Amino acid sequence: MIKRISLKKISICIIALISIFLFNFFSNNELKINKTLEYKENISSTIFLLDENNYLAKTSINLDDKNINLKAKKLLLALINDEKYQDIIPNGFKSIIPSNTKILNIYYKDNVIKVDFSSDLLNVDKQFEEKIIEDIVYTLTSIKEIKYVIIYVNGEILTKLPKSNIILPATLDRNFGINKEYNINSDKDIVKTTVYYINKYNDNYYYVPVTKINNSNKQKAEIIIDELKHNNIYNSHLMSFLNNNVQITNLEYTDKILTLELNDKILNNDTNTIPDEVINTICLSLNDNYDINEILIKVDNKEIYKSNKKNS
Repeated sequence: MIKRISLKKISICIIALISIFLFNFFSNNELKINKTLEYKENISSTIFLLDENNYLAKTSINLDDKNINLKAKKLLLALINDEKYQDIIPNGFKSIIPSNTKILNIYYKDNVIKVDFSSDLLNVDKQFEEKIIEDIVYTLTSIKEIKYVIIYVNGEILTKLPKSNIILPATLDRNFGINKEYNINSDKDIVKTTVYYINKYNDNYYYVPVTKINNSNKQKAEIIIDELKHNNIYNSHLMSFLNNNVQITNLEYTDKILTLELNDKILNNDTNTIPDEVINTICLSLNDNYDINEILIKVDNKEIYKSNKKNS
């Protein structure tokens, strides 16, 4: 009898121990599974890279940092040939800054970033000297906190490119332009307008800014629409999907809000909406030419599109 009771107690203990073990086992596994499924945001940053047609193009890489100095340095390193981030450069694009270029110092304060490079920065053919400056300026000002760039070489502010003899302002911003095209007939009413076009690599569209320097007394928004709709593109590799019959019916720019009203020719006939590629080329272009907090696009006085922050 005593033996039978002892066996019963032992059996109960064994079952209890097995139950505790199984509970702990599955609890631990559940915790591990939850950790595995934890969401991690994939953050990308805008960068301008050279495409196969030697245009600097707007693209992005999976590279970011909360510290502005560190983020700027990482993006600049990605612009240097054979540097540590070359493995994340998208297919069809390449970095433009010569290999062996060193970033000697970098300092950000109050919307201005100062970058000191080694003299290897200028070890390029004459045709790429200005493009390197354009690339640095456009990539760094894609960081929302940065508006102005000061470039140093071996501790001295770079104010002249040695091979092309191009004079540089000490403080640079996007007014410097990118992928410049000149069509000037006189020294009067010279205007500089950056227009974003579309290009394609494999099945992917990307955007190419071209700064048009010409004579005009029109507002920049008018120039942008005219350039995009007439396809006045000197290189067949660049495209625009804006209908040739699009017209501006009203244009207002107040308190950093730009309202652009267009006729219904901007709408897709099938969907009665504006194609994304058209919206992007217009908004990217407007953002580069105006100090804008908000863009409103209307058709027949009806709001079709609203952007609350700058595209970078």
